[in-house]
Amino acid sequence: MRERKKRRTRDALLRAALELFTSRGYEQTTVDEIADAVDVSQRTFFRYFAGKEETVFALQEMIEDHFVEQLRSRPAHEPPLMALRGAVLDAWNAISECIEEVVPVELHMRAFRMIESTPALLAVQMRRSIEREEEVARIIGAREGLDIDADPRPRVAVAAFSGVMRMTGRMWGAGQDLSVESMREVTALYLDHLAPALAGDWAARTE
Repeated sequence: MRERKKRRTRDALLRAALELFTSRGYEQTTVDEIADAVDVSQRTFFRYFAGKEETVFALQEMIEDHFVEQLRSRPAHEPPLMALRGAVLDAWNAISECIEEVVPVELHMRAFRMIESTPALLAVQMRRSIEREEEVARIIGAREGLDIDADPRPRVAVAAFSGVMRMTGRMWGAGQDLSVESMREVTALYLDHLAPALAGDWAARTE
């Protein structure tokens, strides 16, 4: 019962933080205001989160962990980019069951868009992405039986994939449709163009 109560308090703080950030702005919201929204003290807030930044990325961490799990379970015969594409789309398909017990999916999508439009958070997102890329590259290396410190291909593939994912987030964030379906469609569209963009001849040649 005690653990359930702690989980409810943490989830309530997370929901309150994301509601305040998306309605008032990240930089305009204080820790005291988040704590007040849940009727707890600032000290209680810091028992669960190191600061505002951690509340912003708590759900992202859950979703990224789910993506990594999906990648580890992809069929062994899939080429790296196909495995990455399948894992990320599977993660978007499962987003409701992944986070809905904590916050509504719609709130998470609004928070995702807020990150894309807040320079300080975007910088943190970039740092986190770089850290995650190394983990993912090692998974790809293991799948292919490669030493990523001797063979650059896993890191190159993951860097290309991550670049497309960052660009997808920007394109989705600039649009009007904030649905999961829209994000999934944009993600699939751009990932489907990754291999052709790298391998194709773009020149329109005429004789």
